[in-house]
Amino acid sequence: MDFELRRAREKLDKEQRERKERAKLKLDRERKAKEEAKKQRDAIEAAQRSRRLDAIEAQLKAEQQMGESLLAGRGVVFYKILEAVPFQGSGDKIKLPPSCFTELSDQGAFDKGPMYFQLSLVHQEGSSATKDDEKENNRTTHSGVLEFTADEGSVAIPPHVWSNLFPADAPNIPLVEVRYVRLSKGTYAKLQPDGIGFSDLPNHKAILETSLRQHATLSQDDVLTVKYGELTYKLRVLELKPSSSISVLETDIEVDIVNPGVESERTDQYVLKPLAFGASESGLVEEGNYMYYKFSIDDDTWEKLVSDDVKIEVKIDAEANGGDTDLYVSKHPLIFPNRHQHEWSSHDVGSKTLILSSKDRNLGTGTYSLAVYGFKGTTKYQVSVHVQENSKHKVGQQATHSSSMEVDTVECRNCKHFIPSRSIALHEAYCSRHNVVCPHAGCGIVLRTEEAKNHVHCDKCGQAFHLGEMEKHMKVFHEPLRCPCGVVLEKEDMVQHQASDCPLRLIACRFCGDMVQAGSSPMDVRDRLRGLSEHESICGSRTAPCDSCGRSVMLKDMDIHQIAVHQKN
Repeated sequence: MDFELRRAREKLDKEQRERKERAKLKLDRERKAKEEAKKQRDAIEAAQRSRRLDAIEAQLKAEQQMGESLLAGRGVVFYKILEAVPFQGSGDKIKLPPSCFTELSDQGAFDKGPMYFQLSLVHQEGSSATKDDEKENNRTTHSGVLEFTADEGSVAIPPHVWSNLFPADAPNIPLVEVRYVRLSKGTYAKLQPDGIGFSDLPNHKAILETSLRQHATLSQDDVLTVKYGELTYKLRVLELKPSSSISVLETDIEVDIVNPGVESERTDQYVLKPLAFGASESGLVEEGNYMYYKFSIDDDTWEKLVSDDVKIEVKIDAEANGGDTDLYVSKHPLIFPNRHQHEWSSHDVGSKTLILSSKDRNLGTGTYSLAVYGFKGTTKYQVSVHVQENSKHKVGQQATHSSSMEVDTVECRNCKHFIPSRSIALHEAYCSRHNVVCPHAGCGIVLRTEEAKNHVHCDKCGQAFHLGEMEKHMKVFHEPLRCPCGVVLEKEDMVQHQASDCPLRLIACRFCGDMVQAGSSPMDVRDRLRGLSEHESICGSRTAPCDSCGRSVMLKDMDIHQIAVHQKN
């Protein structure tokens, strides 16, 4: 009986414990459910608050951008994100879609003068760019507009703007933010070339001015590319006034060009090293390369040259190590003479000397460039320029000596020289055994028998040379040269072609004063009769006010206007 009562009590206690545990678990689940529900409510409320804050911030930002756009555009609001597409053009003017023309026209942007745009690179999601280079990848520059013919959704960008907007490799789909802005006219610009040599260009500020005519804007930290013939110079914009971005249209800008600094000096071959009279410079030139030097002839030296008291001697002493050089000299504004373009040259094998005297019609006061060209191998050399005094002949002594000569002479049948008749037999016997006359027509030079085998004439031009010089003569003077314009000529014809016929030759424009490519013949027959080049025909079409009457007259018609209207010669 007691056993049954104990079992019943144990069973009751067990059931009570189980009920308590179930009740406790139920309470725990309810408490956890309430906590989870509270967390969800808090998260939803936080998300809603964040969205409301983001919406308020976005609205404030949009209002701020609208205000900035209104301020920057002076009442014109234009903002587009377009896909950047490169196109080959000069200057900084972009191409926009036709829809942009309509939008800008509706806001009266065309009535406010030249249009300028701020271009910024849009940082796309998923890009590998870090915060350190985010500034570099979000470059901003400015531009003008060329035309409204780009495809919808895209903006066509010329190389100058592209290189400044994308300093590194452009993304697969480059997106650009284009914003209409107004820019103040510039008054000052400080530029720094990326290497030495730009200041050596004659009238380099005029060259820079000509390059800036193709631009509408300048922005700080932009890199400006300036071309001089086949050479390209890059100048970084360090400082601008009155703001960091300016307009360069119809304004006079004070330009300050600072030295590039040692750390940025380039080591290319297009650098003019100064060369003083009487001093020598050592160098090393590789085959196919040039080393350039410059020297000047002042008024005092020129007076001595004109009076025939002195002469200019340009000399190259080359080491006999299997290499060889050529020498080219030109007067500025041709500052980098080469195989195609030069005024004086020397192609002797080994060391060489070039004499410049007042008899040379192109010689005068000014600055000259000297080019050492590596013709063969790598050559060590020393180059120098000297002012040499001309030797004075003693005419009186020479006349006295002439009067004492034998009058009775006979022509030698071998060397054709006139020999005194009393010694003609002895001379002819000796001459026939040891001397040989060159049989080439027009030569007739008398040579020693052992020297005759090395005396040869060029089959094309007939000039006489030592046998060892013939190979270089054929390569220099008779090997066809290809002009950058596509014409193939021999050396002498090529020099003439480069001086007067090549459309790519550099000329000093009579209107802008810059050294520019001449171009082909102008389209206007009157300009051809005036002797104007293609560049001068276009450059002379710019107008300027007449000093006498103030009327706007084309530069190329200014002389005719002065004669016809004001009777001024």
